Amino acid sequence: MIYMISDHAGYNLKQSIIQFLFSINLDVKDLGTYSSESVDYPDYAFKLGEAITTSKCNDVWGIAICGTGIGMSIALNKVKNIQAALIHNDFTALHAKTHNNANVICIGARLNTYSETVKMINTFMHAKFELGTNHERRIEKIKKYEGEHYGKCS
Repeated sequence: MIYMISDHAGYNLKQSIIQFLFSINLDVKDLGTYSSESVDYPDYAFKLGEAITTSKCNDVWGIAICGTGIGMSIALNKVKNIQAALIHNDFTALHAKTHNNANVICIGARLNTYSETVKMINTFMHAKFELGTNHERRIEKIKKYEGEHYGKCS
């Protein structure tokens, strides 16, 4: 299952990407926004993060599109158990999965064309996290820290 969101700046690209993903028979759920009218991206980022973390599907991940991808990545990484990666090209798409085990990729609609976006999504979808490597140890450290500090006040 792939969950998708955008803000107003990413709406048109999101719609095109949804059609692409449907055309290759992938299960996609659009969580909004549903127009190019101005919205607050954190509302959609939190909705996506919660959908992924509460999903009962085994292979669930997300795509978030805004103007630059920066705002979505910041907001999504506030949701416990979300590893959102801002990607710019095939190299960052590949490493978002192989080295960082991202479960959300964030894309800038003002920075990437439709064809570049499709290529990055394909790269990410076909990549596998490198289990048993230094990368796995590093991701486990992040998860441990998150579990120890999530929601704590000082």
